[in-house]
Amino acid sequence: MLEPAYQADVVVVGAGVAGLSAAHRLTSAGVTTMVVEAAHGVGGRMATEKVDGFRLDRVGPLLSTAYPELRLTPGLCGLVLRPFAPGVLLHGDGRHHRAGVRTGARGARGARGARGALHAVRALAGAPRPPSASRPPRRPVAVPGRQVSAPRSRSGAPLGTAVDQARLGAALTRLAGTPAERLLARPELPAGEALTARGLPARTIDGFLRPLLAALLCDPDLTTSSRCADLALRAFAGGRLCLPEGGAETLPQLLASTLPPGTVRTGVRVTSVSTTAVTTAEHGEIRCRAVLVATGARAAAELLPGLRVPDFHPVTVVHHTTDEPPATGASLLLDADLGGPVAHTAVVSRVDPTRAPAGRALVSSTVLGRPPGDVDTAVRTHLARLYGVSTARWETLAVYRTPEAVPAMRPPHDLRRPVRLLAGLYVCGDHRDTSTVQGALHSGHRASAAILADLGAGPSLHVADPLPTVPRAA
Repeated sequence: MLEPAYQADVVVVGAGVAGLSAAHRLTSAGVTTMVVEAAHGVGGRMATEKVDGFRLDRVGPLLSTAYPELRLTPGLCGLVLRPFAPGVLLHGDGRHHRAGVRTGARGARGARGARGALHAVRALAGAPRPPSASRPPRRPVAVPGRQVSAPRSRSGAPLGTAVDQARLGAALTRLAGTPAERLLARPELPAGEALTARGLPARTIDGFLRPLLAALLCDPDLTTSSRCADLALRAFAGGRLCLPEGGAETLPQLLASTLPPGTVRTGVRVTSVSTTAVTTAEHGEIRCRAVLVATGARAAAELLPGLRVPDFHPVTVVHHTTDEPPATGASLLLDADLGGPVAHTAVVSRVDPTRAPAGRALVSSTVLGRPPGDVDTAVRTHLARLYGVSTARWETLAVYRTPEAVPAMRPPHDLRRPVRLLAGLYVCGDHRDTSTVQGALHSGHRASAAILADLGAGPSLHVADPLPTVPRAA
């Protein structure tokens, strides 16, 4: 039995998705867990603001149905994923080109590489697809005020020749079925250098892979480890890009709401940690058997001196609304020409109708790196070219700048950084695995497994006590 002074078996510092997912596994194993969060809400960077009936993500991470932790994490069974249109829509040479379209897609939950084949090769090169009586002929995307992009001949393929596209498609198809362990054993280079070293045509790299990876990794210069880039491409090849219904905050709120009542305590600022206690500004010392620091990288280093703080990729998200949305459907639109600040954009209300009131469209655009001075004007100008419509009458809803949005993963990058610092002291977060929602969830998984191994399996150890109250000075 625990000493009476213990208020919980484990105290988790931070109510982001890593800490909440770890808390779910701990409580499921019968370990009494207390999650303390300095902010007055859960989720951390996965925040969604409500503005005039719109739901606006502050960072807006792209999810993939191929992320295994979305299926494996307790508490996420009620998560609804809204998929983008298959593949991506590329704007290049003044036209739109559909790329990365798979066959055999099985929806937002099951779209997970039955064959894993990416048929961008045929769609982009204009090569005919295998005949199918059940599939209607594909029509090019129509953009108001712009000539419809007709399929090009083999010699005029927008992203290389038909042979180039076939090689790319075959490589991505193989990648979808390659075990992650094999990808992690590959030689490690910056992603941009690795693409060139693999012998892919420059047009294929610059016209498709570079803008795609920039969007997936939030790294416009592709300095990310090639192993992380391969994992991102593998997820793209084996699943569908998607958004959580209701906004990014839905995922952490779902995790928090399905924990035992009283597990999550918000508005609690932790000032120091040890292997057997955390000290808070509001409630003094909370005694426990183990502490898991699940904050962002910088906050974790303040509590755990000596912990490395990575560099970060800044992200700016600009939200517009219009009553005349562009005719691109539910597509994720990338700029293959890299002709402006917008890395990717979408009419997200077409992907998830809950994000905008009836009769209005929500267009969300992501700028990577340092944004220009007048970011809204620069984004509007770029969007007018990407969508082929005037943006003069679009209303700006919000501009969110997050300087430390995504931890950088430059080589050499350890995708399985230790989560156990000492017996009784642990750390998790996207800075310990990959800088994605998948990485954060998996890091929480690893940390909870380490804690359970150290505490030993068994029935519930303790019932969480109320937080102590420190009298405030008069």
